[in-house]
Amino acid sequence: MPEIFEHHLTVPASAIDDMNHVNNVMYLQWVQEVAKKHWETKTDSAIRNTYVWVVLNHYIEYHHPAFEKDEIILQTWIDNHRGVKSERHTKILHKKTNKVLVSAKTTWCLLHKETLRPTRITDEISTLFL
Repeated sequence: MPEIFEHHLTVPASAIDDMNHVNNVMYLQWVQEVAKKHWETKTDSAIRNTYVWVVLNHYIEYHHPAFEKDEIILQTWIDNHRGVKSERHTKILHKKTNKVLVSAKTTWCLLHKETLRPTRITDEISTLFL
């Protein structure tokens, strides 16, 4: 089982929409932010200066709303990878109730930072996450 990376946050007023709950676009932003934090936590500057990730697709399910000042937990992990692509999963949970608010699956593509061409995921990178 892959290691789960967690990040905690409190829902800011800026995340709230006209229906008085977190706007769906914010969840997508948090999915991307927690992926970036996970990458930055597990890699050194040499790797980050050589490679960059781009999103190929997102699949998101919205299960329950979150509201201003709710404490939430963002969990993310890599499920598998093949060639230049990696599948990342994210769950956003309500800290107090442990309810899953959002679940997401994102396909990422690894690029060489200088050329911006897709590059095969190396063993050096995969062993950091799987």
